[in-house]
Amino acid sequence: MNRMLIVALLGALLPLPAAASLALAQKHSCMACHALDKPLVGPPFRTVARTYAGKQGAEARLIQKVRNGGSGAWGKLPMPPNPQVGDADLRALVKWILALPPQPAQP
Repeated sequence: MNRMLIVALLGALLPLPAAASLALAQKHSCMACHALDKPLVGPPFRTVARTYAGKQGAEARLIQKVRNGGSGAWGKLPMPPNPQVGDADLRALVKWILALPPQPAQP
């Protein structure tokens, strides 16, 4: 009984993955250029999720793009490299983005 109570309490205290990943995006300044639902400097995260939905190798490709930067995929402005983001945080951020429910396509 005590073991079940401890497990339940620990589960309640752990942050939700979505909240934790939004916090990571804020911590690493992703939100300075990206938003969830509207374009800023870069594309909305939900648009990224829709674009890469179901594509094989999407996670590895996005990890590489965030780590090394990129240009031309979403417009004229390049995304700078982010070597300061640790591997675990980077993987969590990309998994979170890819798991977002995509927004409907704009007419």
